[in-house]
Amino acid sequence: MVVHHETVRLDTSPGVQAIDITRQVVEAVRASGVHDGLACVFSPSSTSAVIANEFEPGLMEEDVPGALERLLPQALPYGHERRWHDGNGHSHVRATFLGPSLTVPVIGGEPALGTWQQVVFLELDNKPRRREVLVQVVGEPRADKPRAK
Repeated sequence: MVVHHETVRLDTSPGVQAIDITRQVVEAVRASGVHDGLACVFSPSSTSAVIANEFEPGLMEEDVPGALERLLPQALPYGHERRWHDGNGHSHVRATFLGPSLTVPVIGGEPALGTWQQVVFLELDNKPRRREVLVQVVGEPRADKPRAK
């Protein structure tokens, strides 16, 4: 079995910001040498999320932020805000519902994403952040390829 790890570094802007990280995930999968397995894309943050969807401006710049504001408005009184006074209670709640990770099957040495799917990092916080996204690929190498020692 092969286990390969890479870190994607991002500088983000405040508010809902979508960043396409598909290229970095594809590169990590290819660098891993895994032929069949899983790629886990994980954000070690409580105010961001990782999703798979079409990275299209109308969806990522208007629809997703608009839906999040309708479902989990920034202006609601959040218990987190009462305790910490940092203005990002909504960011924590949004991240809770969206989730910090995405698992993608690796088939034939490539991430098995659908035609209209990209891997998207969503910044949800109210401050600019320096983020790290962890990509861990686990699986079996190609059968005819000798394993690295």
